[in-house]
Amino acid sequence: MYEILAESGRAKRARMTTVHGVIETPVFMNVGTAAAIKGAVSTEDLKQIGCQVELSNTYHLHVRPGDDVIHSLGGIHKFMNWDRPVLTDSGGFQVFSLAKLRKIREEGVEFNSHVDGRRIFMGPEESMRIQSNLASTIAMAFDECCENPSPRDYVRASTDRTTRWLIRCRDELARLAEQPGTINPDQLLFGINQGGTYEDIRIEHAQQIAELDLPGYAVGGLAVGESHEEMYHILDTVVPRLPRNKPVYLMGVGTPSNILEGVDRGVDFFDCVYPSRNGRHGHVYTNHGKLNLFNEKYKLDDSPIEDGCGCPACRRYSRAYIRHLLKSGEMLGMRLCVLHNLYFYNNMMFEIRNALDSGTWDRYKASKLAAVNGK
Repeated sequence: MYEILAESGRAKRARMTTVHGVIETPVFMNVGTAAAIKGAVSTEDLKQIGCQVELSNTYHLHVRPGDDVIHSLGGIHKFMNWDRPVLTDSGGFQVFSLAKLRKIREEGVEFNSHVDGRRIFMGPEESMRIQSNLASTIAMAFDECCENPSPRDYVRASTDRTTRWLIRCRDELARLAEQPGTINPDQLLFGINQGGTYEDIRIEHAQQIAELDLPGYAVGGLAVGESHEEMYHILDTVVPRLPRNKPVYLMGVGTPSNILEGVDRGVDFFDCVYPSRNGRHGHVYTNHGKLNLFNEKYKLDDSPIEDGCGCPACRRYSRAYIRHLLKSGEMLGMRLCVLHNLYFYNNMMFEIRNALDSGTWDRYKASKLAAVNGK
């Protein structure tokens, strides 16, 4: 069930109830590709820093340890000791990211495993079976993500195929829900809008998938080569064509500024590797812009990463100490930076929800944009 609680223009504050708990939106999903956040972050840590939804990767878990292994151990929630919602992507992004190792046809896609080179076939049915084995809360439809820009004829054919694949995903997940041994028969399917930067293809595809009346919808194929302005234009074009009474997920985006602009355009769900990836390299987010803790100027700085921050790093450790850990190659430095960044993102979403609840969204957005951009 999805219920809109407050609105400000196209921005919406909502609540989604799932079999694994309630999701307050807008929400940032913390990315744990292989059922773990890179940076030695545990599921206990995730609760402490306010994570509502964990996101894992279908393709990577299929390759290692194997979705059959996770199924035999009771599904991904038991496997990683996480009792809140999990979203699994479909493996479709690997169609894009493994471009040199793939062959696409109507049935699906052939890959060479990035781990051992073995040949793997994945189509809509295979993706749904893998995600059913994982027993995630939300399963993403199998699609193709095109690089931007791509030739119009290719994008058109790819988007049409993605529509056909979505119908196959819907039918297969419905079949799996009725099978004995299915761990989560209440698994929800989100369809994905594609179409590159071609406005008319995006609009037509949004209208087609909206007619399927799915539990949720995503906008994919962005942040893969286009400018921020092009991305925002696509959101302005697509989101109004998706059902207002269903959650909308902007896949793989983004920076704090991207999230604020996405919320303003009606997006509910976000995910991105930026906070964990940047944290592992000593780059941390603050309300005064992003800091590089490797810089010499922090060598004697005994202040926290950000004054007033409630994350585990800022409550106990100084910039100088974290810099020392990073310079020494100590894993704790990386871990503390990742915890801080994820807390920053999760706390920003809490602030966004409060601003929408209190009717102060426009003022909050303007001030937050200025803060995160260091202005």
